[in-house]
Amino acid sequence: MLKTNQGKNYSVQYLTRIAILAALAAILFFFPEIPIFPPIYKLDFSNLPVLLGAFSMGPMAGVWILLIKSLTGLLHSSSAGVGELADFIMGAALIVPAAVIYRLNKTRRGALIGMLVGTVVLVIVAVLVNWKIMIPFYMGAYHMSMEGVVSLIQGAVPFVDSEWKLLMCATAPFNLIKGVVLSLLTCLMYKRLSPLLHVKK
Repeated sequence: MLKTNQGKNYSVQYLTRIAILAALAAILFFFPEIPIFPPIYKLDFSNLPVLLGAFSMGPMAGVWILLIKSLTGLLHSSSAGVGELADFIMGAALIVPAAVIYRLNKTRRGALIGMLVGTVVLVIVAVLVNWKIMIPFYMGAYHMSMEGVVSLIQGAVPFVDSEWKLLMCATAPFNLIKGVVLSLLTCLMYKRLSPLLHVKK
């Protein structure tokens, strides 16, 4: 009977923390973003609670928090859900490798290696997602040519004059910055919040 109660208590704590972190992520998803390469690439911090949850409760918890956040984003989507799908894929690219590596080696070194690998995977996946999903979406939804899409970023990065340069000189650097910023914030906050984030058995 005691083990059953402990199991229920663990499940309630687990679900409660997922719900709280997902709510925080969803709230941050609604906040104004910081322009890095306007008007396309803007930095938001909605994946910070996701990364904290993945580190404290495991990669699967991180995926659930990310999924709930992305589904909530559909409520104010301006891209018919395409942007939220891309956000989910890229968020998972950062969070899952980082959390898996940290789970295997729960040290500061393990966390740093995990976030480094996650950031590299994020950059690669972000280039592929923008190439195959986001750029075709912009071209189809707004009846834009490739030159039109490229021109959106030229105000911030004037030398970008082709799809390849857009991906390599804007998409990749932006997501590198995003991965590094989220990793640094996680490093600063995780230990302080660890007692609140971990589920007690």
